[in-house]
Amino acid sequence: MSLPVHLVPSLDGVAVGSTIEVTGDEAHHAVAVRRLRVGEEVVLTDGAGHRVVGSVASTGKRVFSVTVASLSFLERPSPSFTVVQALPKGDRGELAVEVLTEIGVDTIVPWAASRSVAVWKGERAAKSHAKWQATAREAGKQSRRSWSCSVSPLSSTEEVVALLPDAALVAVLHEDATTSLASLDVPADGVIVVIVGPEGGIAPDELAAFEAAGAVTVRLGDEVLRTSTAGLAAVSALLARTARWG
Repeated sequence: MSLPVHLVPSLDGVAVGSTIEVTGDEAHHAVAVRRLRVGEEVVLTDGAGHRVVGSVASTGKRVFSVTVASLSFLERPSPSFTVVQALPKGDRGELAVEVLTEIGVDTIVPWAASRSVAVWKGERAAKSHAKWQATAREAGKQSRRSWSCSVSPLSSTEEVVALLPDAALVAVLHEDATTSLASLDVPADGVIVVIVGPEGGIAPDELAAFEAAGAVTVRLGDEVLRTSTAGLAAVSALLARTARWG
């Protein structure tokens, strides 16, 4: 059985035998909800490649400490994956973030597509973004990630277009595309961007802007997937052709 994983702000300067104190909400959840006990082994990570395995030395109301038994560093996986996810309705956004984080996506960009049913504005925007961040955080721990998945601020179409020129590959999922995702050459490194449209589809002007910036419009197959699961299917298909899943 895999050891439970907890996120900490930093593991800089940590050595075998030293003690790390975990505080705040992370500690509260571990002690009050998971019933963490002294002597239990856990993994700590800073989400930037550093991992520590150790045993719990003490627990408190919103704090616990871990004595370091071993430490390691994992290089950031390559190629990296960014998913531009159009805002779905209801709680499907959190579902998309959860599964994308679990399979190893590095960055998720919430996109305010012109045909998105959901709208993030004002206080709702801050709360919705925080929900996506919290979902990515918990999914990262659940999937034992050493590198955290980041959730960017809400982006307009223009801001998404600005991300594309530096990518090694940009694939826009579209049901009417004639090019299949399986036919693409997958780069061994760099950034791979997958753009997932909203329930109402990607507008023609948005599609044209993406293609002008170097994107390739592709289809997955005959089936039409929901916006909350299309990214999962596409990234999985691409990951299977990289060293990350090799």
